[in-house]
Amino acid sequence: AVHDLGDSLSIGLAWILAKLGNRPASQNFSYGYKRLSLLGSLINGIVLIAGSAWVLYQSIPRLSDPEMPVTEGMLALSIFGIAVNGFAAFKLSKGKTMNEKVLNWHLLEDVLGWVAVFVVSIVLMFVEWPILDPILAIGFTLFILFNVLRNVGSTLKLFLQGVPDKNLAKKIESKLKSIPEFQSFHHLHLWSLDGEHHVLTVHIELNASVSLEDQRTLKQRLSQELSEFDLSHTTVEFELDNEHCRDQ
Repeated sequence: AVHDLGDSLSIGLAWILAKLGNRPASQNFSYGYKRLSLLGSLINGIVLIAGSAWVLYQSIPRLSDPEMPVTEGMLALSIFGIAVNGFAAFKLSKGKTMNEKVLNWHLLEDVLGWVAVFVVSIVLMFVEWPILDPILAIGFTLFILFNVLRNVGSTLKLFLQGVPDKNLAKKIESKLKSIPEFQSFHHLHLWSLDGEHHVLTVHIELNASVSLEDQRTLKQRLSQELSEFDLSHTTVEFELDNEHCRDQ
């Protein structure tokens, strides 16, 4: 009951933060509130880690002293748990933000837990092997814990404004190199608001032959070239040949 209460509170909080994250940008938060979704992801990750630690703490001692559960009640509850949590996990399975991914693992943990209960209840109806209950609980918990730690690591990386997708960064660099009017580029920064909405800033040094009139056309061309990457925000600064970059 305590575990399910924690699940409900953390999922509810993540849902609220995700809704607040859809508010439009303001003067104080010019990029908007998308990062609230990351906060929900981090909170859910911490709750999952704590819950997994609690399951391991409860299950490991039961290996040496397993108890025979009430199999009929286990079976009925497991079917209900699989149906409810499975439907919710399916609805979130195509989520792209880190918050949706961690929430999906949160629900998947519950689904796998109920699957373990279902399997054990069926087996225990025919054989008296109560040790199966803690073994399956430990196995599924370790599996979930591994994936949650990986997602929490990805969330922390986004909080620290790490590159969200190295392949995307390489494609953008290749695109910039393919434009002959560009002599070079530097200060290319690719980061993400929430794991889905990416931001790009870059300084581009133009060839000496590019005139002021050409720059306008070049900006429009560059905007069209970068549109294929579906970036949420793009800031490009042109620098003339041999112009000193103030940020270096």
